[in-house]
Amino acid sequence: MDRDAITAVRPPGRITHRAATLSLLTLDTAAWCGGFLGAAWTRYGFDLTAAASARTLGLALACAALYAALTLLRSRLYGRYPIGSAGDAQGLAVTVALVTAVGFVAVLPWTQHPVPASTPLVGGAVALVVMAAARGLWRAHADRRPPAARHAERCLIYGVDAASERLVRVLLHDPDSSYRPVGLLDDAPDSRGLRLERLRVLGGREQIAAVVRATRASTVIFSMSGSDPQLLRDVRTRTLEAGAAFKVLPPVREVLDRPVAATDVRDLQLTDLLGRAHRVAELSVERGGLAGRRVLVTGAGGSIGSELCRQIARCEPDELMMLDRDESALHALQMSLHGRALLDGPELILADIRDAECIARVIADRQPDVVFHAAALKHLTLLQRHPGEAIKTNIMGTLNVLEACRDVAEFVNISTDKAANPESVLGYSKRITERLTAHHAQRLNGRYLSVRFGNVLSSRGSVLTAFQAQIRAGVPITVTHPDVTRYFMTVQEAVHLVLQAATIGRGGEALVLDMGEPVRIADVARRLAAEADRPVEIVFTGLRPGEKLHEHLFGADEVDSRPLHPLISHVPVPELDPDEVRGLDPYADPDELIKRMAAFCDPAGVSLPALPGQR
Repeated sequence: MDRDAITAVRPPGRITHRAATLSLLTLDTAAWCGGFLGAAWTRYGFDLTAAASARTLGLALACAALYAALTLLRSRLYGRYPIGSAGDAQGLAVTVALVTAVGFVAVLPWTQHPVPASTPLVGGAVALVVMAAARGLWRAHADRRPPAARHAERCLIYGVDAASERLVRVLLHDPDSSYRPVGLLDDAPDSRGLRLERLRVLGGREQIAAVVRATRASTVIFSMSGSDPQLLRDVRTRTLEAGAAFKVLPPVREVLDRPVAATDVRDLQLTDLLGRAHRVAELSVERGGLAGRRVLVTGAGGSIGSELCRQIARCEPDELMMLDRDESALHALQMSLHGRALLDGPELILADIRDAECIARVIADRQPDVVFHAAALKHLTLLQRHPGEAIKTNIMGTLNVLEACRDVAEFVNISTDKAANPESVLGYSKRITERLTAHHAQRLNGRYLSVRFGNVLSSRGSVLTAFQAQIRAGVPITVTHPDVTRYFMTVQEAVHLVLQAATIGRGGEALVLDMGEPVRIADVARRLAAEADRPVEIVFTGLRPGEKLHEHLFGADEVDSRPLHPLISHVPVPELDPDEVRGLDPYADPDELIKRMAAFCDPAGVSLPALPGQR
């Protein structure tokens, strides 16, 4: 591109980096000269001779040249910071201190000092102040607010933290933003009067109505980083009572891979109001653990499997293979990943884990390094009536995959909290898969482990989606029991744990995420009913066979041990010989099948292996 073209595409009024650098170095040179001359002038009692002035000016120019050389060298070696930023200020202070020290040392050896010994010290300090002030003015000029768009809504930001500070900056300096901040809200006493980008904290939640009226704001945006859901609900109620719209800035975990943007502001979702703290932001995943490796996900079209594929795809694997028996689910998955779904790529594998020969051929042909086994039947009540199907899919299907994965380096089995002290066919089948996985972990070279978590919000068939469907249909919300509680996770949290397991999990164990406090299902139903645009009745139907009033994260024989991460528990899993479960006849009497499955999960009949490092 020629010089004219470069000039043509440069935004009007934008100063080039070269011009900015030359301007700053010229100003810095003047600051060194002025600082040194001022220091010497005051030292000589405002009577500076021409010779002394020349010597002082020569030393100032030498220091300015050394400063310029160090500045350019540092910028070339370590990169540069935006002018006036904290990094720029730190670099400026370090460079000035170094140059001042050199000037001071250069003057000391002389018997007759060419300039007073205090001149480099005082002059360097004055130069630093002048240069810092110039950069501050430069930054203030560069950060001048562009005129707000005519359609921009006046808004208040609730919460003062790093995320909200970035949001304020983005909204103020984006001329196309739909929102224009006019003030801040925060309940912390030490935040009162605080300013961000010239916006002041005007009060807390008690003052929402008054501040909305005073500022004529039409929207309150709630910054959700680490927030308490009860606080969120209270602020929302007060905002709506004040006649303003309520929006949220999602938690930090949802915008980790990119800067906060104006488009991140969204409407409130029910998952924001559930009353439990999200823990996924506190977990760190080594994404490089999957980079360059061949990864297979079974049940890839399901809620967990599809999110697994989306997150694994960001880890830059050598190949991501997605296996499912549901062709429509694979079509939707490919569409979500690539924006198109031609179904002609080798990454999609149409296969059923019940077909042992087919699965063995797929594994032998594709040779994955890592397998995430998410394929399963999961509806408790249906499996309670058809235990044979749980045997064919959850147990024998998992065994088929395990047997085919003898040469796989890592195998992660997706389990559930219902496997702890199981009382249902679903819980029995998942506990058996944990034990089968532990058996293979002891006999094969790879790492074979299980991951156990609670109910996944908004997954297909979850209680949340069921309640929403009932509200849309205009029928009562059905809850089994007024006191029933469950552990909930977002699908992002669940998948985050699975990926973490592939990094820190040890063979033969089950990993359990600290999911906070269990949530009362009746409370979820009431919150959904309150959000509906018409009165909604809640009907209690009673617990169904196999359902517990309260779920557990650990079995009666399991100990909560967290050796590697404060939020992840490791529990040993006893082995189960596959030959024992092969005797299960899925077509036998259902009640007899359930008894036999329960016997495989009886802790009195099994012994637990020691975890690594235990005796």
